[in-house]
Amino acid sequence: MVEKEGSHMDYEGFMELVRRRRSYWHFRSDPVSERDVERIIDAARYAPSAFNSQPWEFVVISEPHVQEGIVDLVAEGMPAPPATGKTGAGAPAKDPLGFGTAPAFIMVLGDTRVRSFGPPHTRTDDKRWQDLLVSSLAAAYEHMHLAAVSLGLATRWVSAVAHAPIESKIKEFLGIPREMMVYEMMAVGYSDFEPLPKRLRPLSQIVHSGICGEGDFRSDTEVAEYFQNG
Repeated sequence: MVEKEGSHMDYEGFMELVRRRRSYWHFRSDPVSERDVERIIDAARYAPSAFNSQPWEFVVISEPHVQEGIVDLVAEGMPAPPATGKTGAGAPAKDPLGFGTAPAFIMVLGDTRVRSFGPPHTRTDDKRWQDLLVSSLAAAYEHMHLAAVSLGLATRWVSAVAHAPIESKIKEFLGIPREMMVYEMMAVGYSDFEPLPKRLRPLSQIVHSGICGEGDFRSDTEVAEYFQNG
């Protein structure tokens, strides 16, 4: 088989992009250009989705008063996360929630109306449908983060927006139709700190071959130790 010229990219270059993708706490006030936000969302369009449903919709939030409203709703509905993974004196006091100083938010929504146009199992099996919708949105969301890294931007997952009590208030605040599911929100900007090194499980511990038994995977004790030693 003859490969077409330019049909592949450098693996190490790709892995460098993957390694640089981190979740950041706190951002500088420098604005993110509309062009860069557009590029981030454009990358999401190429993600795979169940029966090519492309269920995603994106709401860009850059107006300070609207951002403040989102921050307030998250703060009211969820406690501030622990002050871990940050460096620099006074970082927690600067932004306890870890995303409020970002110059742009991108809300990722899922259009649940696509369900009725999918294969029979998506219309009759609630769990299967939910899995497919979430997987589709997750793929698009990861594309967005990698695109942001390639542009020299820092991002943060703001999963609290999908917490049911917060989601309902956000939808009312932004005027989002009931058919839309709030999946995630990305805070994007330029970071003012370097995160701690990422702890990774060794490749040899997570790859299994063929028919596996319980002994091929971590024990309950080993799972607990992973978090206790973190």
